[in-house]
Amino acid sequence: MSELKAVLFDVYGTLAGFDPPREQIQTQALERFGLKVTASGIDAGYHMADEFMTLQNSTKPVRTMNGNEQWAFFARFEQLVLQGAGHEVDLAHAGEIWSEVRKQEYRITLLPDVIDGLESLRETGLIVGVVSNMNSTSQRLCDDLGLTGHVDFAVTSGETGVEKPDRRIFEAALLKADVSADEAAFVGDQLESDIFGAEQAGLRPILIDRYNGHAGYKSYPRVTDMESTIALIAEIRSK
Repeated sequence: MSELKAVLFDVYGTLAGFDPPREQIQTQALERFGLKVTASGIDAGYHMADEFMTLQNSTKPVRTMNGNEQWAFFARFEQLVLQGAGHEVDLAHAGEIWSEVRKQEYRITLLPDVIDGLESLRETGLIVGVVSNMNSTSQRLCDDLGLTGHVDFAVTSGETGVEKPDRRIFEAALLKADVSADEAAFVGDQLESDIFGAEQAGLRPILIDRYNGHAGYKSYPRVTDMESTIALIAEIRSK
């Protein structure tokens, strides 16, 4: 097998998450509806909802939908979040709740272990990049998240016009990294967009499972945080 020269990362769920935490956002939104949730329930719900989003983006990306289509999508998204948290609501009610969620003040921010982890990888001589389905430019994504100066490059669906698992977004990243597919690993949290997409593009997939949604996963290496990711990368390079 070729020498590993680059490690590429997904963003949401891999390097970044909600601030405040998503269970807090949901709890605040649900107060007016008289519904209560737990952190573990919200984790389970987002696990299902994020998989739903991944499947949607593989057929008709959410960013390309009109207003009515997006409302229907996010109503179903919220319905799945609540289902995982133990509440069965109809689609119209879920849409009302999603509207309340959107009113909450929150942002996407890097997880605490990310910057040190990225720097550790780069210090070993690896090329480090990000590949995201976010509808943004690569520069804006890096600036907004504080990744500028900590990764070598970013590739986004906003710039390429395609979403993971489409192999073209991975190929765009390989071109920026100036490596072949078998010289790159891809770390992501979604089986369809990240793991299947990387596999189909010829990269080495690594599942990062921060919320323990795939505890029994065996097909490719599974890690749970940046520390275990770095250890796995070191092991791969030592072989």
